Amino acid sequence: MRKFLLLSCVGAAALLANGATFANDELIQLSKDPKQWVMPTGDYANHRFSKLDQINSDNVRRLVPVWTFSTGVLRGHEGGPLVIGNVMYISTPFPNIVYALDLNHDGKIIWKYEPKQDPNVIPVMCCDTVTRGVAYGAGKIFLYQADTTLVALKAETGAVVWSVKNGDPSKGETGTSAPQVVKDKILVGISGGEFGVRGSLTAYDLKTGKKVWRGYSMGPDSDTLIDPARTTSLGKPVGPDSGTNTWKGDQWKIGGGTTWGWYAFDPELNLVYYGSGNPSTWNPKQRPGDNRWSMTVWARDADTGVAKWVYQMTPHDEWDYDGVNEMILTNQEMRKVLVHFDRNGFGYTIDRETGEPLVAEKYDPAVNWATKVDLDKNSKTYGRPLGVKKYSTEQNGEDVNTQGICPAALGSKDEQPAAYSPDTGLFYIPTNHVCMDYEPFHVSYTAGQPYVGATLSMYPPPGEPNMGNFTAWDAKTGKIVWQKKELFSVWSGALATAGNLVFYGTLEGYLKAVDARTGDELYMFKTPSGIIGNVSTYEHNGKQYVAVLSGVGGWAGIGLAAGLTKPTEGLGAVGGYAALSNYTALGGQLTVFALPPSF
Repeated sequence: MRKFLLLSCVGAAALLANGATFANDELIQLSKDPKQWVMPTGDYANHRFSKLDQINSDNVRRLVPVWTFSTGVLRGHEGGPLVIGNVMYISTPFPNIVYALDLNHDGKIIWKYEPKQDPNVIPVMCCDTVTRGVAYGAGKIFLYQADTTLVALKAETGAVVWSVKNGDPSKGETGTSAPQVVKDKILVGISGGEFGVRGSLTAYDLKTGKKVWRGYSMGPDSDTLIDPARTTSLGKPVGPDSGTNTWKGDQWKIGGGTTWGWYAFDPELNLVYYGSGNPSTWNPKQRPGDNRWSMTVWARDADTGVAKWVYQMTPHDEWDYDGVNEMILTNQEMRKVLVHFDRNGFGYTIDRETGEPLVAEKYDPAVNWATKVDLDKNSKTYGRPLGVKKYSTEQNGEDVNTQGICPAALGSKDEQPAAYSPDTGLFYIPTNHVCMDYEPFHVSYTAGQPYVGATLSMYPPPGEPNMGNFTAWDAKTGKIVWQKKELFSVWSGALATAGNLVFYGTLEGYLKAVDARTGDELYMFKTPSGIIGNVSTYEHNGKQYVAVLSGVGGWAGIGLAAGLTKPTEGLGAVGGYAALSNYTALGGQLTVFALPPSF
């Protein structure tokens, strides 16, 4: 173990000495080794795919848990483990403990880092005290704490190398996303859209923690890092003041558009891709206009942060359909594309060089708030969803309860990352199958206080008992290939493997494996608590393992996690998921699976 760590750190240092961008090259090379899991989503393309096939569709039924580890923390465990050589790194919900575990000794603790944070940050975390994992690069482990402190730790010892504060929790700014190492920088977003936080993506120097650039989701061009003449939207320059001219007055200053999802990187194009969230407040009457650039796919230059293109998926959002979900990078017929499953219920295939939307289709048949996304370039509504007036909370107005909107605010899919298999060419989507009633009301802004302005109730689509689906998707045609019903939302990140398998977890606590081509269920095991973590796999001493964190919580499980009981609490999720308490309870455990010794 120590030999590996020494080589890893020394090797990274040597690469950095020859040029800062080599920290990026190290990660690219490590991510090609299926024995390791070096990024939260597996690689820069966010594929969440492994070439390991020792565990496959023929033998997965024999999978057994081989060791476990208690994190010592309850609440929602929404991240997943990293594996670098002989060491596994995991992080917990608040207080965001990081563990380095020795794979040679069934997870013996090598080191533990427990930051000291003000517990007053907990009330301003809208949807549980989650974190989505740590990042690795240049011999360091990077932790983004709830209080927005970004910490660089020595991978070998856990010693602090540097730390920097990215936001101000007293204003509602918090940290929940996993950092991402890109070239000589570490990228982090910001959470707090329900507190009027203005979203941003920030790049810090990998060596020193010094801020290199920050691009806001709205505001003057100098804030958004938009070039009015060169940054494009739907193929045309956005023009000056695009981040302010679709807002009323100074509303953009508390405009939301937070950036708490996942970040992809194309080294050839040198572009970083991510999404921005909902505009603030949830009451659309208080913020007329398109509210650019909330609800937007961003393509930024990794070195400067300057936006190459932007595409707003849900202009003037009326339903809280954040656009933060992951961008999955693939190639289709000699074209570089990204695939994005948005909260608004549409699966997008977008040319990632130009930002042109190529496909936009519903990946849950229940979606009813819009009929389609207009992809006719000659149309006045090109690129925009065509909404249904019946489900418009703007048109129905304040203090009116608009009923039967599908999907609910937590979307047809939230941040739980999908997987892509190059073997099947399919995308595997953990989804929500949930509708809502939505009543907006006038709300005043006070820094650090909730700035929501809507009351919600959630429930399954009429006549359907299931609140979730696990879906295989063809991004070329925009069609569902197969779909597997689940009792509750599938809030776990998926994992596809060369063994013709796809793994995911359920809110009841089951780890499941299905046939990648047919969706047939091949394996299930009940872990101690609901799974909202992301499944990963690795190989150690010639044996393949599958690992997942269990610990119910997140938005869907906020009632259990925070002890809430009023149906409209948890932004409407408490009532919708009330029955979850019949199936699971709070926990915090890592479970590692493998085939028995005879295999």
